[in-house]
Amino acid sequence: MGAPTAGSRHRIPLISGERTAPRRPRWAAVDALVAGTDFEHYFRLRRARDGDPFTVRFPGFGSVLFTGTSSGTEELLRAPAAILRPPQPNPIEPLIGSASLILARDQRHRDDRALLTPAFHRNRIAGYGTVIQNSTRTELSGNGIGPGWLPGNVIDARVAARALTLRVILSLIFGADDPARHRVYTATVGNFLTAFSGPLMLVPALRHNAFGYSPWDRFVRSRRRLDDLLDSDIAERRAGDRGDGVLDDLLSAHQPGEGAPDDSELREQLRTLLVAGHETTATGLVWALFHLHRDADALSRLRAELDTAGDLEPEDLARLPYLDAVCRETLRLHPPVPIVLRRLTGPYRLRGVDLDAGDTMGVALPLLHSDPDCWENPARFLPERFLDHRYSPFEFAPYGGGHRRCLGAGLADFELRIALATIVARVELSLPPRYRHGRIPRSVPHNIATGPHRGIRFVVEGIRHR
Repeated sequence: MGAPTAGSRHRIPLISGERTAPRRPRWAAVDALVAGTDFEHYFRLRRARDGDPFTVRFPGFGSVLFTGTSSGTEELLRAPAAILRPPQPNPIEPLIGSASLILARDQRHRDDRALLTPAFHRNRIAGYGTVIQNSTRTELSGNGIGPGWLPGNVIDARVAARALTLRVILSLIFGADDPARHRVYTATVGNFLTAFSGPLMLVPALRHNAFGYSPWDRFVRSRRRLDDLLDSDIAERRAGDRGDGVLDDLLSAHQPGEGAPDDSELREQLRTLLVAGHETTATGLVWALFHLHRDADALSRLRAELDTAGDLEPEDLARLPYLDAVCRETLRLHPPVPIVLRRLTGPYRLRGVDLDAGDTMGVALPLLHSDPDCWENPARFLPERFLDHRYSPFEFAPYGGGHRRCLGAGLADFELRIALATIVARVELSLPPRYRHGRIPRSVPHNIATGPHRGIRFVVEGIRHR
């Protein structure tokens, strides 16, 4: 039996009874716009109104059957890899390119993943600890993108977080630390990400030219500028000495005449690493600082742990239990990529609903991470819950799961912990009253990740001396 059609009311037999086929919204474009404006609110509204699973239709993409339960997540993530594909057309394809690991399938996906996996091996990630610390300290000192974190200064946390995480991923890709080159990339990548707005991602009809003045025209120009930078570095590495970055690994793995990828394919892999490798971590860092500075007890407990630990090596610092719990709780409340999608090439049943080849199923992480059957007081920021309990990958899945789990999850976790610890240990911050006591900002799509709908600013109150 295929996926239910619009307006269908047939019954789908289940072992435990019967379920009516999920209702499809009558006004799909309106629902998609609401979802893009506030994913979390929209998903909770749909669950409350229609139960689980429910269907969302995105313009130019098609319908997705979403679940937000641990049992549904387990069914989706345990689906046979042989019948799964990344969804096509993909909303982020203009950003990362069709050759990206994120969109690769079958043997190509396995080959590309095997090629990139060594760069994210635990031992290699540990070597980036000092790079992460130094990158964070560069921003704090004022030698990065924004002003120094000095008493009285106002800091846009999103700008600072993007700058320091981009510096780390540039070091991973290119190896040598070149401050001048990093500044060029920071400005270029920043413009590129800003140009790919939520509407362009969610409404493909907006992707058209208008004499060079449309949002799509601006995005295409910003992408071309980034590609020119990447092409220049690829050509330089091909012609000169190799280094120890991911780009050098990719070039060494594909010698000319051995099925080597062309420069456009390399460029899209590098573009993927640049975008996915820093934006998601930057978003997590902003949210972690936000919640800590709304919760004096949590901030005091984390500072006490850091002060007691003293000057640890980065790898040991990342293992501190309360620091780890703070980061996990932040990702529970604000998974940077809030949906996990799989397109089927064969029949499959999710939560009692029969799906056919070509149908798409997904996990709504904001629902999974707030399921009252699993999480007590799910709306509250309570890092302690991760000290007392170990959650399964079907209850807590901030990086997705299964054979397509985010390849850079280990680096993202490590980077978030080191950067957050470095900031909290060194600087006293405060939030403006509207953030300290008001509602939590909406989380909206920015490009590959979702984050606060506007920049969150902190006031530097003082410098800590340990």
